Amino acid sequence: MKRFLAPVYLLVFCFFAVTFVFASERPNVLLIVSDDQGYNDLGFLGNGILTPALDRLAEEGTHLTQFYVAWSACTPSRASLLTGRYPQRNGIYDMIRNEAPDYGHKYTAAEYEVTWERIGGMDLREMIIPQFLRLAGYRSAIYGKWDLGTLKRYLPTSRGFDDFYGFVNTGVDYYTHERYGVPSMYRNLEKTEEDKGIYCTYLFEREALEFLDENAGERPFFLYVPFNAPHGSSGLEPEIRSSVQAPEEFKKLYPEVDPEFKTVELYRYGSPAEIVTGEARRRDYRAAVSCMDASIGKMLDLLEERMVLDDTIVIFLSDNGGGGGSDNSPLKGGKSRMWEGGIRVPCLIRWPNGKVPAGETNEQFLSSLEILPSLAQASGAVLPKTLMLDGFDWWPVIRGERKSPRREMFWQRKDTVGVRVGKWKWVDMGEQGSGLFDLEQDVAEKNDLSSKRPEVLAELMSRYENWLRTMDAAEPRGPFRDF
Repeated sequence: MKRFLAPVYLLVFCFFAVTFVFASERPNVLLIVSDDQGYNDLGFLGNGILTPALDRLAEEGTHLTQFYVAWSACTPSRASLLTGRYPQRNGIYDMIRNEAPDYGHKYTAAEYEVTWERIGGMDLREMIIPQFLRLAGYRSAIYGKWDLGTLKRYLPTSRGFDDFYGFVNTGVDYYTHERYGVPSMYRNLEKTEEDKGIYCTYLFEREALEFLDENAGERPFFLYVPFNAPHGSSGLEPEIRSSVQAPEEFKKLYPEVDPEFKTVELYRYGSPAEIVTGEARRRDYRAAVSCMDASIGKMLDLLEERMVLDDTIVIFLSDNGGGGGSDNSPLKGGKSRMWEGGIRVPCLIRWPNGKVPAGETNEQFLSSLEILPSLAQASGAVLPKTLMLDGFDWWPVIRGERKSPRREMFWQRKDTVGVRVGKWKWVDMGEQGSGLFDLEQDVAEKNDLSSKRPEVLAELMSRYENWLRTMDAAEPRGPFRDF
């Protein structure tokens, strides 16, 4: 009996030993997303904003300068980041939000329960990053902005995450955690007001540090920290709604502003109304970014103390182009637009020991659609062969071993369009303008070449029509498709 069991025990021991070694070689992942941060709003770029932690990521990693998100505003951009699929393919190709509060209406609890913001969500057939990483032995958590559905079946812990603390819709008041008067903070599947009054960034920092302290060095982890900073505050009060809430200690890092407020006669809440000045909003915006940066610095420090920072892939990006108070220069436009300033965003990657070059700038054409397949490759996660992705493994491109295979990308928001093919960009923003641009010569999209290069414009329009047909032929996903 003993002679029979010994080989079995040995086989079992070897299996777990090999599994442990393989798991220990899998990198951790820290994915950080800011909200509406401008393309130029990184301290090392020299515009005066204070971001020492992000500057450190750039110094110890690679800065991507031609990195795009899949949509020019919150919800679809985040869905594409997590699925690796175009918004038109995964079904989230517009916002899950209510419009009435934008005009001063405060929903009653009964009204809110049947609104689109409450009942909409990402199709349950879509699979996201933590579901794949869980099968590879990872523990996953999200602390921050979810924005992909508020009903229990749509929430993060129903979609592969092991832990969630954050708010569920597109924006909140940073202190009350309410969206236009509606409490919006959740812990896993339940609403909570346990931390009401505490600045959001501090809460997401607290949860992230606790998760890292518990898991660093114990098992591979995937930590997703989608901050709401520096998104504008979602309050009904004009003086709050018109700026970005930030702690006083971070406001004091920047020059004083006088005056702080101004009275306007024409405003959606009626006339007159008091709102912040442009200078004050810029100050508040920068303060919110610097506060977020300080939280990121603490995460990096903790990982370094636990001696796992160099075993962790750290990726930072903005969910879309910068909003009010941001600096998108030298790009044109910003959030919600198909100009470069709405879809080309800052992105930093750190993964040392030959995995990602340190102190480098990478100018290859890349996108957020590449993140899921790249994390799958790095972690050993197996993706279903039937899963249609719109991105690819970017590590050889990041290391400079090959040029990016991405040659084209498409954006559609309602009746506005953006198309990039190689160096060419076609934009149709309706009444806000349109044109054909050579991004190698004109990244600011100032010189419309439509009349000079009609054959190029025709080619981009043709590529766009083909892409539309491909998206229409894809297996339909809710919530917007008719099937």
